[in-house]
Amino acid sequence: MSDVVRAGDAFHRAIAGLERPTFIDTSDDPWARADRMAWDEVPFPADPMLKRLAAEFRRVESPSQLIHGDLLGNVLFAAGEPATIIDWAPYWRPAGLGAAIAVVDAACWHGAPIASVPALGHGVAEWGQLLVRALTFRIATLHLLNVWDSALAERHCPVVDAIVASAAG
Repeated sequence: MSDVVRAGDAFHRAIAGLERPTFIDTSDDPWARADRMAWDEVPFPADPMLKRLAAEFRRVESPSQLIHGDLLGNVLFAAGEPATIIDWAPYWRPAGLGAAIAVVDAACWHGAPIASVPALGHGVAEWGQLLVRALTFRIATLHLLNVWDSALAERHCPVVDAIVASAAG
């Protein structure tokens, strides 16, 4: 997981000077709408987990730039070669959000230890707040795709608990 975070960091540093694409403002798929929900730009579905996460929303001061919003499954590694980023899911948010989404995905879907979540963001500005926004984004997306159910809520609950406790502390 830390290799993905490092690759994403290098990628985001490399593209930091790119201008905001105009399509960012007109995208209207479930992921784009969930992104806006996670940044409190539009209302999100009535859900207790989303409400808990939104209660932790704080102002984010880190500047926005073009980022990859789906790094976890989209970084390829080969011995002796630099990491390769594929299937770019573009968003205009703070660079650390890409890492936060990858870490949340790893904890929710791939069994990454929840206790490792805070440490994986070492050096990322506003890490706790980015984790709150990343998890809100993923849960809101599942709602918008009409797949959110009790099994998914059960899968996400321990991660929500850990991130809310971390954000509150």
